[in-house]
Amino acid sequence: MNNVFLLLGSNLGDRKLFLQQAIRHIEYDIAPIIKISSVYETQSWGKSDEPDYLNLVIELQTDLSAQTILEKILAIEDVMGRKRAEKWGSRIIDIDILYYNAAIIDEPGLQIPHPELHKRRFTLEPLAEIAPDLIHPVLHKNSLQLKKALKDNLIVKKL
Repeated sequence: MNNVFLLLGSNLGDRKLFLQQAIRHIEYDIAPIIKISSVYETQSWGKSDEPDYLNLVIELQTDLSAQTILEKILAIEDVMGRKRAEKWGSRIIDIDILYYNAAIIDEPGLQIPHPELHKRRFTLEPLAEIAPDLIHPVLHKNSLQLKKALKDNLIVKKL
């Protein structure tokens, strides 16, 4: 079994509903959820003039490959109506693969661990909540150490 951590985010419409719908799709199409973080409200990252996000992190265990998980995530985003108009633009749903076991994958369209993971408070707050001792396979620090070293001072608050 492969341990997979996903980050979910939404900053348009009924954000809580979209997160719940994405979770249902993930459980149906990919695997049951082992752990789920609290929901965090986060200032928009990258484009600060966008609406605030709701974010959470989930852990799954699955036999699927990382590439297959990516394909299924993209299909879920598409079914839910995600539009990819601009980088860091607002979105109904965003699902990112943070970790796939301790794998280091660098392929076109798929980078694991997520290349921005260690720079983002909105990722590390929920990740550290459910997996504080999880080691980043490139940086060799756990989630709490990465969170403590953050320079990102965007407001991230647990709901």
